Amino acid sequence: MSVAKVLLADDEKPFVENLIKLLKIRDIDTVPAFNGREALDRLEEDNTIDVVVLDVKMPLMDGMTALWAIKSRHPLVQVILLTGHATVENGISGMKMGAFDYLLKPCDVGQLVARIIEATRHKRRHEKKIMAIRKWGRLVCGVPSEKPSLNYPRNSGHG
Repeated sequence: MSVAKVLLADDEKPFVENLIKLLKIRDIDTVPAFNGREALDRLEEDNTIDVVVLDVKMPLMDGMTALWAIKSRHPLVQVILLTGHATVENGISGMKMGAFDYLLKPCDVGQLVARIIEATRHKRRHEKKIMAIRKWGRLVCGVPSEKPSLNYPRNSGHG
């Protein structure tokens, strides 16, 4: 099993191809996309993606628009914005919209990997909390989680 599954969305094809190789060495599975719309399509096709590394400036759909759509449709998926055109406003806007982090290109691969791992851990912690809440809700509401109890049939008048 890989450390994380990342959707890498950037319109610079050589950058994407090189980063895929560097992440693969670090046991991170990567799915490429070359614009924001393609990134959204990939997310719809693959529900195992943990993190999206998203360039801010892309054709067809920019990174900020894609970020909004990703967080609207896939709120647990973590997004790391990556840009060579940094502005404080974009960074603040991205974080307010739910981005996990905002990194500048060219970024250190070690730093990016560390942020991907932390974002993946963050996502998985939230998934575990949701599963625990669902399980607790089934127990409290009397909905059997796997097998009904033989001790107290549901319509026996007990409880």
